[in-house]
Amino acid sequence: MLNIFTLANGRLVQEEIESLEELSKFQPIWVDLESPTLEEKRWIKQYYGLSIPEDAMDEDIEESARFYEEDNGELHIRSDFLIDDDEDPRTVRVAFILNQHNTDLRSRGVLFSIHDEDVPVFRLLRMRARRAPGLIEDAKEVMLKLFDADAEYSADTLENIYDELEVAGKKVLSGNVTDELAGEVLGLIARQEDLNGRIRRNVMDTRRAVSFMMRSKMLNAEQFEEARQILRDIESLDNHTAFLFDKINFLMDATVGFININQNKTIKIFSVASVALLPPTLIASIYGMNFKFMPELDWAMGYPYAIVLMAASALVPMWYFRRRGWLK
Repeated sequence: MLNIFTLANGRLVQEEIESLEELSKFQPIWVDLESPTLEEKRWIKQYYGLSIPEDAMDEDIEESARFYEEDNGELHIRSDFLIDDDEDPRTVRVAFILNQHNTDLRSRGVLFSIHDEDVPVFRLLRMRARRAPGLIEDAKEVMLKLFDADAEYSADTLENIYDELEVAGKKVLSGNVTDELAGEVLGLIARQEDLNGRIRRNVMDTRRAVSFMMRSKMLNAEQFEEARQILRDIESLDNHTAFLFDKINFLMDATVGFININQNKTIKIFSVASVALLPPTLIASIYGMNFKFMPELDWAMGYPYAIVLMAASALVPMWYFRRRGWLK
C-alpha cells in the first residue's frame, strides 16, 4: 500500500496512490509505504529518483547500519515501533529516508517511511494531524511527531502494565492462593514482563534515533527543543520500566513463595501421616516376632487387643497433631 500525505490549510491530508500517474499529481511531504510491492517501489524510483534498499527493514542493530547519511544527501534512520497486541505484542521495524539537500531530485523535503505492517503510532499521528491545524510543518516535523507519539504510546502501555500488575497483586496478596490461581498469575506476570522489556528496548531505540537527528544538525531551534523534550520523556519512561521490573520480580517471588507453601503443606500432611503410623507399625512388628514364649499368643482376646492398641496408637498422635494445628 502506498499512501502520500500533503499539507492543506495546515492539516495533513492522506491520499492512497494506485498508479504512477496519480503519484505525479501531488506534492507530498510524507510518502508511507506499507508492505510495498515491487511495482510501488518502481514508481518511487521512477518519479522521485529514490532507490529503496533491499535491506531497509533488516534486523541489524549496529548504529552504523541503522543511522547514516548517504553521499547524495539521503538521511537513513531505521527505528522500531511498538505494537501492544493482547495476543502477540511485538515491535515493527520502520525505515525512514529523507533527502534534505539534493535539489536535483523530487524527493527533496519528502519523508519516506517503509514498514511491513500498520503501526498504531502512525494511525495516531494521522488522526491528530487531520484534526489539529499547524501540527505538522515539514517532513522533519513528521518524523519528530512520530517519535513523540511512540514515546506517548509506550507510556500508555506502561500504565496498562501497571493496572494488570495491580490485578495480579490483589490475587497474590489475598492470602488464598491455590496452585491453579498461582499458575494463572505467573502467566499474567510473565506476559507483562515480556511487554515491559519490549517497551524498554523500544524507548532505547527511539532515544538513539532522536539523538542521531540532533547530532545531524537537521533540526531548527524549535525542533531541536522538541527533540530534547522527547528525550526527557524517554528518560522518565526508563525509570518507570525499572520500577515495573522491581514490582514484577516481587510478585513473581511472592507467587512462587505461595506455591512452595502449598507444596510444603502437602509434604507436611504426608510427614504427619508417616509419624502417626509409626506406633501401629511398631506394635505389629512386636507381635509379628516368632518367639515361642509370648503371653498374648495364647490369649483369646489377643488379636482384638492388638487391633485396638494399633488404632489407638494411630489416633492419639493424629488428635494431638490436629490440636496443634499441624494438619491445616
